[in-house]
Amino acid sequence: MTHKHVFNARGVCEICSQTEKVYRNAEKHQGGERTLNQEATKNQSSLESHDHSASDAHEHDHEHDHDHNHEEGDGIFRLFLPAIISLALLLSALAIDHFLKYPWFTGWIRLIWYIAAYLPVGLPVLRDAWKGIIRGNFFSEFFLMGIATLGAFGIQEYPEGVAVMLFYAVGEAFQTLAVSRAKANIKSLLDQRPDEATVIRDGKTQVVKAQDVRIGDIVQLKPGEKLALDGKLLSDNSAFNTAALTGESKPDTKSKGDSVLAGMINLQTVAEVEVSAAYEDSKLSKILDMVQNASKQKAPTELFISKFAKIYTPIVVFLAIGIVALPALFVQDYIFQEWLYRALIFLVVSCPCALVISIPLGYFGGIGAASRNGILVKGGNFLDSLAAVNHVVMDKTGTMTEGVFKVQEIQFDEQFDRDQVLQYVNEIESKSTHPVATAIHEYVGQPMGNIDLNAVTEIPGHGLSATIENKEVLVGNFKLMTKYGIAFPSAHAAIPYTTIAVALDRQYVGFISIADQVKESAAATISALHKMGVKVTMLSGDKAAVVDTVAKALEIDAAYGDLLPEDKVTHLKEIKQQDAIVAFVGDGVNDAPVVALADVGIAMGGLGSDATIETADVVIQDDKPRKIPIAIQIGKKTKRIVWQNISLAFVVKAIVLILGAGGIATMWEAVFADVGVALLAILNAVRIQRTDFTKS
Repeated sequence: MTHKHVFNARGVCEICSQTEKVYRNAEKHQGGERTLNQEATKNQSSLESHDHSASDAHEHDHEHDHDHNHEEGDGIFRLFLPAIISLALLLSALAIDHFLKYPWFTGWIRLIWYIAAYLPVGLPVLRDAWKGIIRGNFFSEFFLMGIATLGAFGIQEYPEGVAVMLFYAVGEAFQTLAVSRAKANIKSLLDQRPDEATVIRDGKTQVVKAQDVRIGDIVQLKPGEKLALDGKLLSDNSAFNTAALTGESKPDTKSKGDSVLAGMINLQTVAEVEVSAAYEDSKLSKILDMVQNASKQKAPTELFISKFAKIYTPIVVFLAIGIVALPALFVQDYIFQEWLYRALIFLVVSCPCALVISIPLGYFGGIGAASRNGILVKGGNFLDSLAAVNHVVMDKTGTMTEGVFKVQEIQFDEQFDRDQVLQYVNEIESKSTHPVATAIHEYVGQPMGNIDLNAVTEIPGHGLSATIENKEVLVGNFKLMTKYGIAFPSAHAAIPYTTIAVALDRQYVGFISIADQVKESAAATISALHKMGVKVTMLSGDKAAVVDTVAKALEIDAAYGDLLPEDKVTHLKEIKQQDAIVAFVGDGVNDAPVVALADVGIAMGGLGSDATIETADVVIQDDKPRKIPIAIQIGKKTKRIVWQNISLAFVVKAIVLILGAGGIATMWEAVFADVGVALLAILNAVRIQRTDFTKS
């Protein structure tokens, strides 16, 4: 089997050979571990640009073998060693040529000396060029560099031929370091799963592989230890460091029964956790899978540049041939060597390395910056979409509010025993799993269980009816009261909270109002979005009065309540028809259809349902709405950096190409236009990794 270019259905080679080489070297420099780009390539071999066979993978391992036991400093030295050897031989040759002027340093001796300086940096490029040719990829970056430098030797410009390859090798080494560190940053943030867990079985603790832990097992977690699997806390309480999942350094205190996730670090006393999901099904495993596969989702800019390079490279080769041949027909004092030199400069400048390496790295850096802020972006294309968002549509409960209901007010008629009615309501609500029932249980306490409860009936969209101690009890909304012909004050129905109406024996008793608390950062989120020129709309299934109250408090542009899932879809379609790039933010199962329909679907990953998280393009791990404007800022910054690199590369290359064809630029300018610009673009691309978006 051979290693060959594979283009997707659109004819796009999504990673050029130079990009692949730099990424592969970066992986080797990190210690030969399987990093994100490898995983994505493996999972998307039909779409990616190269089809790796087993034998080819072996070749790569052999060619770029590093001593993985050495420290980082030694690894960097080995990375630059060929360039160091080449530089020493080149400098000594130049010294003899221009200063020492030994008489023996001529002819074959001089040629062999420069060849010795050329081989450490030039041989790997020539080898890659040859492999590209036998695979049918004639116009690779390596081919351009090879014919340019060999041509320089052919016209006896030995120092410049060596210098081109030397600076190319130095630039490639710096590119490898930049990619390696960008990948290492993301890997260190995400690869948080311990390999082992301490399990309590038959009253004894034993350390087992995390993959072997079963659902229902009890895991013991000592202070400072990291949880390997998702579960439910059995201990009374414990504080956890959740930075690996949320990007937040502030400890998160969990109580008995709360969910705890793989990657969280126990900060206090020994805690016990009942495992609720298998190792491979934990949220952290899904997060890793999402980010590992992010590179397969190419942004339009990446796809365009890759396709452009595929067409551009052979064109410049034929133009270089034209620069050599055509002047012979029109120039009277035509000198072949002079025009060949110009053509060689043209070839060196034409290498599209700055574009095809720095652009994917820019998007990769954006995904890494988002991960560090507790935001998972599933591909570079979604960073582009985030950058263009001008309308954010969001759910209310669990998105802008805590999703935790609490009793706000109880107003019963004085003729009824308040405590007795509350016990009745608590008892009947014990048959429901609705958040409202949970709020009542927390306020009243657990049902006593000694009350004679019979004939409990749920009336869809209205509430519950039951017989308690031979009394008919109705608990629900005011539509339930109307259904049974029970009179109530109209002002009670207009209360802007979730309101539970209560009746005994067809007589109105009063109401219990329950409200959801607005999240701490909700107001700042809306303000930040407005400053960015983004319009905000709220869609909710909660009653309109509640939705309007929250929207008014947060200064949201438009809000709609009493919506079914299909109503949300209808509203979102209407918003999209206004030529807006829309992001929808939600957390519930009923939000999955609108999340999928939006240009960018954003899910709240902490409380969010698995269906919504899997459907979403972006996942906010800690459910904090302030991450929404941060995600948009990261998208904008990434796109800005990518276009800076494109502009820099095109402008510098165009100038030097024209100067080279006119005989003004030398090989040294050509080296800067290729390797120098590529290096500047790489450094610009990794800049996003150091940006603090929480302060912007």
